[in-house]
Amino acid sequence: MDGTKRANVKVGAEVSVVLKEHQRSGPLTQGIVEKLLTNSPTHPHGIKVRLEDGQVGRVKVVHN
Repeated sequence: MDGTKRANVKVGAEVSVVLKEHQRSGPLTQGIVEKLLTNSPTHPHGIKVRLEDGQVGRVKVVHN
C-alpha cells in the first residue's frame, strides 16, 4: 500500500520507511508505527512516522 497518504498509515501498522540518513541511497528499514508525525493528508515523499524502536523516517510501503 502507498505510504504517501496519511489514511493508509495507522499506529501499529508494519511499514517500510527510508530514514533521513538513507534518503539518497534508499535502503528501507522495517518497523511498527508508534506515532504519525506528518499532519497533512498526503506528502509526496511519504508520511513521516516514529517507529517503536525510536527511529524516524518516511513511509514507502505499508505491509498488510
